[in-house]
Amino acid sequence: MDFKAYVRNVPDFPVPGIQFKDLTTLWKDKEAFHKSIDALVEHYRGKKIDKIVAAEARGFIIGAPLAYALGVGFVPVRKAGKLPAEKISESYALEYGVSSLEVHRDAIYPGEKVVVVDDVLATGGTCQAIIRLVESLGGEVLECAFFVVLDALKGEEKISVPVYTLMRY
Repeated sequence: MDFKAYVRNVPDFPVPGIQFKDLTTLWKDKEAFHKSIDALVEHYRGKKIDKIVAAEARGFIIGAPLAYALGVGFVPVRKAGKLPAEKISESYALEYGVSSLEVHRDAIYPGEKVVVVDDVLATGGTCQAIIRLVESLGGEVLECAFFVVLDALKGEEKISVPVYTLMRY
């Protein structure tokens, strides 16, 4: 399936000069959404994965059904102040600002193998922050999966593990 046919380009969002790849147009189409999750499931089927770790918020849309289909746990990585129990934090740079992510301290156990999932890889800051969170808990990130990689922003060069994607721009 040509997933790119379902992606809407929104110029100057959220700030001038950014060409936002809107995946809501793919997710609202039942066939495109189903086949996109199936493509990730096929890629990861049979690999020893303990958990899917996904970034708030759009990563949840991909990560939860992927974890369910693979029969593994799901770990949400949230923006600062959203998790109720003991947590660890990591700050990172966005392409248009700075932010912080948190994960529960008991979300990942030493030696667990995880795949990090998010919607778009831009500059790599979010993904690398999640990798640092997982590793600080003793987990091992096998790969990072994205629906979209924006090649011009060279985020993949900053990721310390292999990257899998459904689409490149």
